[in-house]
Amino acid sequence: MPKERSDHLFTLIKSLRKNEKRYFKVRNKGLQNEDMKYVMLFDELEKMEAFDEEKIISENEWINPIQFSNLKAHLYKKILQSLREYTQSSNEDIQIREQIDYIQILFDRSLYQQSMILLQKVKKAIKKSDNLELQLEVLKWEKNLLPYSIAKNNQKRVKQVIEEANAINERITRVNLLTNLMMELNAIYIKTGYIRDKSDHDNIKALFNEKLPNWNPAEFSFREKLLWYEIQLSYFSFIQDFDKVYEYSKMWVNLFEFTPNSAYYLEMYLKGLNHLLNAQARLLKYDEFQQTHKTLRDLANHRLVKLNENLQIRLFKYSYAHQFNGYFMIGEFNKGEQLLQRIEARLEAYIGMLDKHSELVLFYKIACLYFGNDNYRQALKWLNRIINSEDQDIREDVHSFARIVNLITHYELGNTDVIEYYIRSTYRFLLKKHDLHLFQELILEFLKGLSREITQSQLIERFKELRIKLLELESSKYDKRAFVYFDMISWLESKIQNKSVATIISEKAKLKLNR
Repeated sequence: MPKERSDHLFTLIKSLRKNEKRYFKVRNKGLQNEDMKYVMLFDELEKMEAFDEEKIISENEWINPIQFSNLKAHLYKKILQSLREYTQSSNEDIQIREQIDYIQILFDRSLYQQSMILLQKVKKAIKKSDNLELQLEVLKWEKNLLPYSIAKNNQKRVKQVIEEANAINERITRVNLLTNLMMELNAIYIKTGYIRDKSDHDNIKALFNEKLPNWNPAEFSFREKLLWYEIQLSYFSFIQDFDKVYEYSKMWVNLFEFTPNSAYYLEMYLKGLNHLLNAQARLLKYDEFQQTHKTLRDLANHRLVKLNENLQIRLFKYSYAHQFNGYFMIGEFNKGEQLLQRIEARLEAYIGMLDKHSELVLFYKIACLYFGNDNYRQALKWLNRIINSEDQDIREDVHSFARIVNLITHYELGNTDVIEYYIRSTYRFLLKKHDLHLFQELILEFLKGLSREITQSQLIERFKELRIKLLELESSKYDKRAFVYFDMISWLESKIQNKSVATIISEKAKLKLNR
């Protein structure tokens, strides 16, 4: 059997919705001779479950193997052209770019008056957009056209255009600075996760002090405020100050007084809801969490909201990730496992479309959910998808704690014969990633000691001793991050009290929530 290979053209075709495929075929209906091959290749790829280049060529004599790469490239271009036309009516930025192209065409033909008339229409339309770069592009064309459109108020118009351009350039400078800092923070987070020690904290703090000017957010535009809140929220996430994360994520979400209808702002709204839900879960604000989660889910069926593929994937990811978080909060791991069984087929399909970071976090969350429901074999399955991943430089913290949970899972399964090997392997990994801290050392030493012959009463005493040591770390500035990844205290209490982890977490939740 030929080796299956991924292909951008095949992936693009598989991402199309039924109505988008139909539009492409109608648009290219009636093509003759060589042009017809594009549609024929489209049909062949659409039918395939997995891309197989050799199979397509061998089963279709009309394909010239030498020309196959060119045929694919042209079909790819035709699909993009079709999608551009299809989405144009619902995407204001695409419409504006098309109008700017028309201005260019008219200008090149010396039809300056017609160019100016069209430009004024575009200026009115672009006022609704917050795309600063497009606004600047329109002003550039106005500067080009003004010398060809002499009028009584010409000096006034020139001054107005200059003022508008300067104001937009100032905003673009601020947005660039904020987005650059956001990208740097995101790159650090995707690599290491939460700060691990004083060195990490000092580096993040220095980055903020060096690159974030002392601006007044009250003077910002809507877009700038979103970026400002995201940056502040990121800093407090790094240091696990979830009260501040909650504060800034609420400010973020509250910026949206109504459901946004542009793809950019809807994406930012979803991200804001996601951050707010994470903070509510960490602070055990269960009732607020449930209401925010309902707001998130309702977006999928909102009659005014149009979701592209990117937004659908985000909504799917956030909706189910936070449904799992809801079960974690009150110890209802059995309901979480039932949900996983219902959505398993859909879940695997969506996993293929997630970025590697989101995929990794989802795997870890699912593994912990199975662990909480005492389904240790399924937990191992998902942990192994993390441990065996080639992307070990993404979220090194999750990789580290996946190995810790993996050890505990093997202990629960009674696999004492492999625990010593996994302890050595975990030590090596943590040292390599510079993530061997007091919490991890205590767990590894504890598990190493369990491999020896001890009585049940001695075992309980060791569980109690470890619990006392770990409780001291909960208030530690840096070691407290460990409890974000895995509720080790509840696991120890479950062993001490001979109860399930789910029961322990449920009892704690009832006390905290007065349920």
